[in-house]
Parts: sequence; C-alpha cells; structure tokens
Amino acid sequence: MRLFEQEIDIPVKDADVPISYLERAVLDRLSPDRIPVRLAVTQGDRQTWHCELGVLEGMDDPAGVRPASIFEFMPRKAENTGKFTAVLLVPTGIGAEIGGHAGDAGPVARLLASTCDTLITHPNVVNASDINELPENGLYVEGSVIARLLMGTVGLQKVRSNRVCLVIDQHQDPRICELVINAASAARATLGLECPFVVKLDPPIRMWGEYSSSSRAVGRVDGLERLCEVLSRRRTEFDAVALGSVIDVPERLQYDYYKSHGEIVNPWGGVEAMLTHAISLMFDVPSAHAPMVESMEILNRDVGVVDPRMSAEVISGSFLYSVLKGLYRSPRIVRDATVLNLPGVLTAADVSCLVIPDGCVGLPTLAALEQGIPVVAVRENRNRMRNDLEALPFAPGKLFVVNNYLEAVGVMTALKAGVAVPSVRRPLAETIVSSESAEQAGVAQAGVELQRAILDPL
Repeated sequence: MRLFEQEIDIPVKDADVPISYLERAVLDRLSPDRIPVRLAVTQGDRQTWHCELGVLEGMDDPAGVRPASIFEFMPRKAENTGKFTAVLLVPTGIGAEIGGHAGDAGPVARLLASTCDTLITHPNVVNASDINELPENGLYVEGSVIARLLMGTVGLQKVRSNRVCLVIDQHQDPRICELVINAASAARATLGLECPFVVKLDPPIRMWGEYSSSSRAVGRVDGLERLCEVLSRRRTEFDAVALGSVIDVPERLQYDYYKSHGEIVNPWGGVEAMLTHAISLMFDVPSAHAPMVESMEILNRDVGVVDPRMSAEVISGSFLYSVLKGLYRSPRIVRDATVLNLPGVLTAADVSCLVIPDGCVGLPTLAALEQGIPVVAVRENRNRMRNDLEALPFAPGKLFVVNNYLEAVGVMTALKAGVAVPSVRRPLAETIVSSESAEQAGVAQAGVELQRAILDPL
C-alpha cells in the first residue's frame, strides 16, 4: 500500500465548479485503484485548474480500511449563531510566510482565538517540535478532519483526554528510538498523558520528501499496510495516533533549508500531511506525525543561528512532544448522524468563518463557499499557491481579502458583532434604490406561480 502525489488538469471554463463537478472530474482522471486523500488547486483561472492530489494505492491488502470519500458533502441547513467558532488553516507544504516552518503561526492562532469562543486549527499551525502553544479555547484537529467538518460529514466532540498510542520506526540507531520514547515518557510524567503502548515497526514504513511542479512539498509513502495492520488489530486500545518515522530528505537539502531564511519550502511537512490524512480518513481518529532524525550525526550538525521561524526545530532531539500535547485533547471525530445533533458536538452549522492564506483553494475553501461560510483570506501570508479567490462565485459578503492577520481579527470581530464590514469603511457607498412597477410585480408573481405548478402539479 503506498501514497504518492498525482497532478491533473481540470477544465472549468466559466462554471461555478461545485464540489460534485470537481469530484466527477477528478475521479474520471484517476485509475479505479487510486483513492484521493488530499487535494490542492495550485494554480487556477477561468479555464483550467491545476490540481495536485495525494492518492492512496493498493487497498486490496486485508489489513486496509477503505477511507471515506474526501468529496462527500452535506449542506448545512442553518448557522448556529449562539457562539462564534472560527477555523484557521495554513495548509502544510505551501511555503507559507507565516506557518510554513515550525509552529510559527502559533501567535496568529492565539490572536485569532481571542476573538472566538472556539478556534479550530490543525497541527501545522501550532506544532513546533517540543513546543505547542495551542490556545486554551483551541481545538487541535487533523487537516482532513477539518475538511470533512466543513463538508458537513463529521462533527467534533470535545474530550477530557485521549489514549494516545505511539507508532515509530525501529531505527537503526537505538539512541534515536530512546529519544522518542523519552519524549513520550516526558508527556506521561508532566502532562498526564495516557500512552497505552509504543510500537516499533520493523521493517518500518518508508517516507520520502519531494516537491511538486508548483514547488509545493509532497512525497511518497511505501509499506503503509504494516502500519494499518497494527492500528486495525489494536483499534480498541487507543483514541488518537502519534506517528514517528524517518523521512528521506537529502542531507544537503536539509542543511540548505536551515540556511535559506525561509526561501526553501519545508521538505518534511508535505509527506507528513499525506500520511496523517490517510490515517485519519481510514480510522476516524486524530493523528499527527513527527519526523525521526536519520542519524546522531545529522542531529548534532552545526547549523548556527537560524531564522527564528525554524528555531524550534534545531533545539529538539525528537520533534515529538508538540504532537503528543496536541493529540492529548484532540476532539473525537463523530460520524454517526444520530449523534451529530447532540449538544456539545460541533458541526459545519457551528462554523462562523474560515481564515486562510490568500490564494489557497482546496476542499475547505470550496466547502466554505458552498456552505455559505465567510472566508477571510490574508495577503501577507504569501505562499506558492496561484489562485484568484475573487474569481470564485462567492455570495456577496462571504469573501474578505485583507492585508494581514490584524485586519483579519477586525473582520472576525465585525462578523461576530453582526456589523456589515463596509459600514465601518469610508467612503460609504450610496444606498441602492430601485423602482418596480405593479405590472412588473404581477409578471414576476405569475412566473413564481407557474414554476410552482410545474414542480407540484397536484
């Protein structure tokens, strides 16, 4: 069983490109044995979208658990306005100026959380090796689960704590395994984490970090059936999965990354996201991944003083603690339709807005468009995606393109207060006035009655 990246072009012309159209177009271009687990539109115009897909192949293994379709969509019937719940996304592997490195979007998460009752975000935003500054009112949710939440097919239920299992490589250097196990022990001793078991996979799964044609970080995973077999066999023993494995990235690229001052896209994150998307889709559990260092020599290399956004990486030996802390209280994934309406379960109806870097188009953005969820796009968070969000068919007042996250907070506050954003800007547009004659009104009413008669002749 393997994961890899496939690129396809989809003609869109001037269509509104609903999710159902996108699903048909993608599946028509994939062979039947390939299952999409992650999708990004990396460049789009009014004629064509260039899509990059993380796909899963080889699900005929008996240990495999077939994932739900990433395109499954359930429209929300209403918005729950009793509380303000925001979703903050910084997609992994796109070279985001803020959030593209090691938890450097953590301050943004804390800022946005101050305007919300609940902030839902994902590991890429707050994971910083041994540091995780998730806000107190934040929910740590794997990226594919956030996409399904916005698509209306799952809910989130807060938990007091999770049993977090840890699956790692049987590393050729036992000292590196010891670093990772000590990180788990530290979480047990200081956080109160319940870790029911640690499994060393032998042979381990194989992971490679690569780049797509858009310079987005992606990769390949082989031997996934071994991990799936362990999780299937012990499924009743855990509530969340922490993963640690070596990612094959050329040593020279690693060194150049730390010296690049952010010019090189983090080469590890993309393939990590592909893996956790697949695991969370297959097993409906929270999951997150931390890379294991290849050797003690690489761990002890001298890279000097690095860009502050990367600094959390160079002070860690295991890179794992942030994952364990996040998964400790990651919410339970709810798929049962009879449970989705229970008090305390967050669904798409509870989402008040989505905040993303400008130019990012994937299933979360498209789901928000179709669900009528306001989207706040931040220009200052530059990245490798080349899409014009204003070309998408957002309803009036549902897309706000702002310069930075400080402005994003202002838009969120206005949404929460029920204040029309244009009303606090100047110049204030003239009030629109139109006239309608009685004759025009009669023609319009006749059209409505005719339509009713056609739809319901009885």
